[in-house]
Amino acid sequence: MANKIPVVKPSMPPYEEYIEEIKDIWESRWLTHTGPKHQALEKELCDYLEVENVSLFANGHLALELAIDALELSGEVITTPFTFASTTQAIVRNGLTPVFCDINRNNFTIDVSKIEELITDKTSAIIPIHVFGNICDVYKIEEIAKKHNLKVIYDAAHAFGMDINGKTIGNFGDMSMFSFHSTKVFHTVEGGGLTYNDPQYSAKLASLRQFGMVGQEAVPMIGTNAKMTEFHAAMGLCNLQHIDEEINKRGRVVNRYRELLDGMEGLSLCKPQENVTQNYAYFPVIFDKIKLGMDRDEIATLLEKDNIFARKYFYPLTNDFEVYEGMFEIQETPVAKSISDNILTLPLYADLSLEDVDRICKIILNAKS
Repeated sequence: MANKIPVVKPSMPPYEEYIEEIKDIWESRWLTHTGPKHQALEKELCDYLEVENVSLFANGHLALELAIDALELSGEVITTPFTFASTTQAIVRNGLTPVFCDINRNNFTIDVSKIEELITDKTSAIIPIHVFGNICDVYKIEEIAKKHNLKVIYDAAHAFGMDINGKTIGNFGDMSMFSFHSTKVFHTVEGGGLTYNDPQYSAKLASLRQFGMVGQEAVPMIGTNAKMTEFHAAMGLCNLQHIDEEINKRGRVVNRYRELLDGMEGLSLCKPQENVTQNYAYFPVIFDKIKLGMDRDEIATLLEKDNIFARKYFYPLTNDFEVYEGMFEIQETPVAKSISDNILTLPLYADLSLEDVDRICKIILNAKS
């Protein structure tokens, strides 16, 4: 059988580089709780992402939960169901009600033309999602948020290192959440971060991730344990040194996919957004059974027979999760439903060879014939 091609594979720094980075941890024995590596990574990420403030956390999900907490949101939050489980779960776990807005068919981000009709006197915020490296209409969202006095938290898990019109993506909204999970463009094995321009949130977020404590004795708020360890921060410091090279490698893979698949009847690809710097986070493809003769699931099975593993991502929609039945009103989102039922993300990672991309595309192209 041919070699296995997973849908994602983490990038790793040279082994010797990581070992060198963690040597001084043995000397200091400072393993967690905002240690030197943690502090260094926050500073380097501020520089790389061109933002004023970065706070680090054990993972992106906890970062999002604590962003909601720090901004003191209440009532209803407008978001989309075309996302990973974490986004909606973070809203619900904070005791808030998600209100589901549909998405654009062309780039899978929130349909800004449908936001205002969902706003009520209970709405406190919008949590839009940058999807697969596609950026939301940040300018229209800012306009709506100002008009209705709403907070905005971007789920930017897929948008590391991106900018639009020369402004980096972490500078939009009140906060942006980045996931540093091992499958992301940049990772710390597990981890996450929040970017924000208002420095008043820094101390509050630091307390929230440390059980609500301020100093060693005062506990003025309810918090949790969301600290990033020194070993995870060290991985981030190493990976950040190679990030531009890794993104370029991913770009070569995406360009080959586009070269071979663009224009094929029966499937559609996202067009690169204008004035947006790409990070090549994922490669989604929408399959049309009527035109192709095979549906998304059949294509996935065909690939798997050749040891190639694509992913139905995102499927199911979060507003189809059984856990939410009866908890609150669930809005219908027909465009998101259509996309979710027909999408596959094809394998994409820095070390994926162009020969393997050719092999993947050949199977898909032959399916048409």
